[in-house]
Amino acid sequence: MKFSFLVENRTETEGILAEHGLSIYIETGDKRILFDAGASDAFAMNAERMKVDLSQVDLAVVSHGHYDHTCGIPLFCRTNRKAPVYIHKNAFRESHGFSKGEIEDEMCGIRWSNEQREAVSDRLVFTDGPVWITDDIVISGTIPLAEGFEPTEKFYYFGVGGGPVFDDMSHEQCLVVRESEGLYVFSGCSHRGVISALQCACSLFPDTPVAALIAGMHLYDAGKKEREEVIRQLQSHQVERILPVHCTGIEAIVELKQAFGDKCVLAMAGDEFVDD
Repeated sequence: MKFSFLVENRTETEGILAEHGLSIYIETGDKRILFDAGASDAFAMNAERMKVDLSQVDLAVVSHGHYDHTCGIPLFCRTNRKAPVYIHKNAFRESHGFSKGEIEDEMCGIRWSNEQREAVSDRLVFTDGPVWITDDIVISGTIPLAEGFEPTEKFYYFGVGGGPVFDDMSHEQCLVVRESEGLYVFSGCSHRGVISALQCACSLFPDTPVAALIAGMHLYDAGKKEREEVIRQLQSHQVERILPVHCTGIEAIVELKQAFGDKCVLAMAGDEFVDD
């Protein structure tokens, strides 16, 4: 198993670009996977500098329909002529954030032009429930909500009649890879809860330990009690290694590092991890 951060919010690697977004390149067995494609074409520039050949990727997975995970997909499809792009059937909702009691004007959903969407349309594979790529690789489809989960941020889209509709983020999905040492769980933003994603992964591979959780956890707006509960549940799942990235939030990252010590690894754009 090898995974490399093509894009993340931060970097300490010379010549590597950072942005508010996420893109991870994964090599497992004979499969090469792109998980998300960031908020711009930066992922491709970084891939070239990191000697990652995007033209050889076997499949791409879109974690959910927000711009900071999808803007690079049109370029990816021009660079790579073969890989299917697995994306949830509800991902094209034109989501808007909710802040200070109002729906935000700026659309945070997928920002492809009509021409870009048409150009990639024959590459899209729409998901709903779990999609098994191999016996050891699965895309979750809609992540079931963990008991007691409350979102730290709400989103809305405008329905057929023009009124706002609560976006339940059913289009968020995780990627789960089973290796000999356990499960590798990749979650883009965990809008349906990082514990929901973890429980979903474990339900797909029962009685298999979690070797690594690589996730944006969307805890930057969470209160201290909410963050403490997430940490408690992560501890109960005995996750061997945690890489909190992207939208996790600095307070949560600090608390995760305090709770898990060396098991919590801080990852940035340009970083590569290899597990033998």
